[in-house]
Amino acid sequence: MPHSGQQPGAPRRQIAKPWAAMTAVLLLSACSMFKTAPPAPAPTITRPAPAPEPVVVTARMLEARDTVSRMVATQERLYQIVAPLLINNADLCRTHAHELLGFTAKNKYSYPGEFADAAQAALGYGEQLQVSGVLPGSGAARAGLRKGDELVSVEAQPLPTGPNAETQAARILGPLVGRHSALSITVRRGSAVRAITVPVTRACAFKVDLGNADNINSYSDGQRVLITRGMVNFAQSDEAIAFVLAKDIAHNVLGHANTTRQAYTVGGMIDNLVAVRPDTSLLIGSAGIKPVPQDLDAAADYLALYLLARAGYNIEHAHAFWQRLAGQYPPTVLNGYTAIHPATSYRLGVIDKTVAEIKAKQAARKPLLP
Repeated sequence: MPHSGQQPGAPRRQIAKPWAAMTAVLLLSACSMFKTAPPAPAPTITRPAPAPEPVVVTARMLEARDTVSRMVATQERLYQIVAPLLINNADLCRTHAHELLGFTAKNKYSYPGEFADAAQAALGYGEQLQVSGVLPGSGAARAGLRKGDELVSVEAQPLPTGPNAETQAARILGPLVGRHSALSITVRRGSAVRAITVPVTRACAFKVDLGNADNINSYSDGQRVLITRGMVNFAQSDEAIAFVLAKDIAHNVLGHANTTRQAYTVGGMIDNLVAVRPDTSLLIGSAGIKPVPQDLDAAADYLALYLLARAGYNIEHAHAFWQRLAGQYPPTVLNGYTAIHPATSYRLGVIDKTVAEIKAKQAARKPLLP
């Protein structure tokens, strides 16, 4: 019998069962409650980087470091000695006077082979060019540029690094020096980077190098001056070394290498001796270098004494030095200085007269012009 209020023949309503819905909720909750937790991530183990293999310093490496250190120290001494000769005599150097920045720069690749590693270990040179020498009295010295400064840029133009950086930087700096009275050079000094304004300096533009050989000699090819390690050791004092450098500067100013047609031969000797390990077999005999005629040699002595006096050196000792050199290393020592400059007696006579001439001008306060 149908319930009250239900039409006969109508379908029966489905009566919701709350317990069924609750059961479903509980089952879902149970599934949620008893779900397996994901595994914890494995702890990250940081292993220290392996220690670098210790560098085994061999006896040959130590020798290379010592060689480079001594070369650099002697070259720096030469810069100190030659600076006043170059800077104080720009007017006497004629067409050889140019605007210079007054510093040199090198990196480890300035030295070949094993000596690159030696330069890095002994001098701290790396990929970046570093100031290796500052010419006293130059614009670089006055501006405060220091040995060891790393060159970053010039006039906002980055400077090269790595192999050939020295040559590439010279190509960048050369035209700039010719167009500016001062250059803005950015350097790194320690952790600080700073811009330094370096005035250019007019000076005799001769490159002065140390020759890595023990023969007692010096050479000039019209553009460069080279003094051997042997000559430095023989001369000993800065004053005596200045006598030798001034003489070769004078030969260059007067164009004697071209006059005697020996620029190529002497240039080849210089190229050889600037190497860290030169070919010493080329020092057997005179190596094809002919003696300088006495009139040219005496002319160089005359100009050299003026260069020396204007640079502040005492020229009164010049006679004794050249006499001592000729006495200990006569022309029979074929790879020695006197073999190339044999007219010692004639030269000494010119030296004495020139010293007297210069002293008279100094006493009268006259310009020291030859």
